[in-house]
Amino acid sequence: MKILIINGPNLNLLGKREPDVYGNTSFETYFSQLQQTYTDCELSYFQSNHEGALIDKIHEMGFSFDGIVLNAGAYTHTSVALHDAIKAVNTPVVEVHISNIHTREEFRHKSMIAAACKGSVVGLGLFSYELAIDFFRKTKKA
Repeated sequence: MKILIINGPNLNLLGKREPDVYGNTSFETYFSQLQQTYTDCELSYFQSNHEGALIDKIHEMGFSFDGIVLNAGAYTHTSVALHDAIKAVNTPVVEVHISNIHTREEFRHKSMIAAACKGSVVGLGLFSYELAIDFFRKTKKA
């Protein structure tokens, strides 16, 4: 099973950025832990602060992977283009957020990508990624 994790803007600063909200672990460290946990999956990881690069990666991998776990960061709340990119591919996408976007600033309450995604996991810290991976593993077509 091939699963791609895509992180959007500012998530390259995990472990440094607002540790009270996002924790003290870098995503690279966490990704290594995921690879050790999910040895039955081929996990890939991509991060960019640029909307077009995220769209390009969805287009590139969205026909050959079993699932995409997407934390679009702030683009969640602004990007119709990411919504359209998700709809354009046949690989299912699960939206994840480390923080609970519904308890933060009002502008974060609306997700522009949620309607294009298979589902969303929010507010459960880095564990949100594991829940998304587990969803793909348990719903994989035989």
